[in-house]
Amino acid sequence: MPNRTAEALWYAGPGHAEIRPELIAEPGPGEVQVRALHSGVSRGTERLILAGLVPPSEFERMRTPFMAGAFPFPVKYGYAAVGLVERGPAKLEGSIAFALHPHQSLFNLPADAVTPIPNSVPARRAVLAANMETALNAVWDAQPAPADRIAVVGAGVVGALVAWLCAQLPAAEVTLVDVEHSREDVARRLGVRFAAPEAAPADCDLVVHASGTAAGLATALNCADMEATVLELSWYGTQEVTAPLGGAFHSRRLRLISSQVGQVASSHRARWNFKRRLGAALELLADARLEALLTPGILFQDLPSRLPDILKPRSDVLCQLVDYPPPGAMN
Repeated sequence: MPNRTAEALWYAGPGHAEIRPELIAEPGPGEVQVRALHSGVSRGTERLILAGLVPPSEFERMRTPFMAGAFPFPVKYGYAAVGLVERGPAKLEGSIAFALHPHQSLFNLPADAVTPIPNSVPARRAVLAANMETALNAVWDAQPAPADRIAVVGAGVVGALVAWLCAQLPAAEVTLVDVEHSREDVARRLGVRFAAPEAAPADCDLVVHASGTAAGLATALNCADMEATVLELSWYGTQEVTAPLGGAFHSRRLRLISSQVGQVASSHRARWNFKRRLGAALELLADARLEALLTPGILFQDLPSRLPDILKPRSDVLCQLVDYPPPGAMN
């Protein structure tokens, strides 16, 4: 059969994204061809990419499995695609699957790079899988316990997912902290408390920082009680961050650690691989309360013009859902 035409989003220069056509060949042996139904915009990471703030030291580590181009520009980027497997092995053909693929209407992948979505998870909610995987890894790194008093500073998608996961622990008291008071409704829908930074709890056993700002890190350190752990989950790109490590930081014997999804948390690494972790993240998305994190969908064709508003720092958007033409609408 002849090649098929797809469209893909490219970050072409600082503040500029565009849709470019691509020819997609027939899938080869061991491959699948996927027609995109939805994708999700990762506001934190894709904001840094659109602004050209990926540091040269991270050019290789920041590459996703199926991105194209090279940092800083032009680059085809993204890692939250959900689609219909149109062609491939019989066990996958016709299934709805998740893939760590950039925003693109049609694409080929190795068959083992797609993960079928459980029947209990709507396709649109499955775009949160990569964020849930990050949050799950962070919770493994942080090691919260039942009845802990926990604060999560930064109510973006990953921070909100970490708070939701921690709230599943018996008797845990979880507070989501953010400067945006509109996030109080999100916290309520997820079953956790909410506080503005000035009212954040100051006696926490565990604090997770996910705001991506120096002010948020200062708030996180202030929330920590004696010998508590502060887990830094933010990624700052080329931005330098000032941390208030004077004051009571040493006298309270605080423990500041990092978490990053590129490796399975050391507590689970001997038994878990990436595929098992992603499968677990998808299963966790069965909870309907997580719909609170999805912003109503926009058309893929409108994504380049909408990105500046979606990615601005004080946007109300959490996970921006992107909708693609239905199967049969494109060749």
